[in-house]
Amino acid sequence: MPLMQRAETDLSSEDLLSHVLQSLDDDKAEEVVQIDLRGKSTIADFMVVCSGRSTRQVVSISEKLVERLKQNAGTASKVEGKDAGDWVLIDAGDVIVHVFRPEVREFYQLEKMWMSPEQAAARY
Repeated sequence: MPLMQRAETDLSSEDLLSHVLQSLDDDKAEEVVQIDLRGKSTIADFMVVCSGRSTRQVVSISEKLVERLKQNAGTASKVEGKDAGDWVLIDAGDVIVHVFRPEVREFYQLEKMWMSPEQAAARY
């Protein structure tokens, strides 16, 4: 199966998001924020941003998410930044996941760029 292509089961983006959120919850990711990108961007339908407490947890959350998506959802994912462990990007096609160390997340404030003004005001 080529990278970034789903298996024959072809999950909806909402189902894929559900798998992502469950995996993040299982691994105790913190401050999980999901952003609906439909109608805002063609890169994906959803973006999920979360934090791990340490470099080790960021890497662990990312590795387990990629493995679970492959096993449970038939989705191959592209991963960037796992070696550094500060900010890991997981591109699962219709869902993009960013896993940050808290300090790095605060510095970039990535979700603020994609949230509505009301959501951003409530968060920051």
